[in-house]
Amino acid sequence: MSATHDGGPLGGGTPIAPGVVQIDTLLGGWQQVTAGYLVEGPAPILVETGSQSSVPALLAALGALGVDAGDLAGVAVTHIHLDHAGGVGDVARAFPRATVYVHGKGARHLADPAKLVDSAARVYGPLLDSLYGRLDPTPPERIHVLDDGEEIRVGPDRVLTTVDSPGHAKHHLALHDSSSGVLFAGDAVGVRLPDAGVLRPSTPPPDFDLDQAVTSLHRFADRRPSGLALAHYGLLADPGDVLAEAEETLRRWASVAEGAWQRGEDIAAALEAAFGDDLAGVDPAHREKLDTLNGVHSNAAGFRRWLDSRTGEAAVPGRG
Repeated sequence: MSATHDGGPLGGGTPIAPGVVQIDTLLGGWQQVTAGYLVEGPAPILVETGSQSSVPALLAALGALGVDAGDLAGVAVTHIHLDHAGGVGDVARAFPRATVYVHGKGARHLADPAKLVDSAARVYGPLLDSLYGRLDPTPPERIHVLDDGEEIRVGPDRVLTTVDSPGHAKHHLALHDSSSGVLFAGDAVGVRLPDAGVLRPSTPPPDFDLDQAVTSLHRFADRRPSGLALAHYGLLADPGDVLAEAEETLRRWASVAEGAWQRGEDIAAALEAAFGDDLAGVDPAHREKLDTLNGVHSNAAGFRRWLDSRTGEAAVPGRG
């Protein structure tokens, strides 16, 4: 499968740049919440699988795009949170020739996901099975650990270059497409659902770190991408402006969180008071999507963990 699509919507996805097709992985049946991206060429690569619950929709989309079982050369995940990598084991089975690419700090959890799934079960409770699903193991010999700056070759004139980008998670990396210029940013830039229209930071426990997150945004800017493809959700033009907005927003949230923390106040309540009006006028159904995916309480827990860790104080439990 090596065709490049530059036209209108396709049966399984939407072209967003030459040779890049966006696939809605339909988390929970919701549209425009979680995206995967097919990078086309002689050795096509899928960036992000979505959750395990999304696998049927993902496989149907890939089939509609003409990607057969022997065609997919690789699957790359920006990090191992279940809304990005929960489908990896299933997709690896469906595409037996595909190499699975992941950050070195996440590889062991794809091979043996028991600890990751157990941690996710404590955080998500019933939502784990009703919304996300779990994670099946990937044979270790199928896993390729990516180093910073490593290239995944898609074709003679197309590579995906990795950008180590911690801050959201220590096992986070981005991928920069040499052909289209699109940078697949995972969650490092934040969450912007089309139905909500607001760019919000994503700062979950246990790994959030403000300084690392800002450094990652600067690394993205240094690469001068043509666009930013978010996992949540879609392609954003004007990447320089978006990255500047992402940093400004992240710093404002961190300032409010730190102020509440220093005063011994509830961080989630402070964030809601400061930024709740950003969603004024958003349809309640669309707000539910954002609150489920990237709610204030999850971000508050990440800020608290980060603030506590800076002073050696006890941190709150986090997600794996």
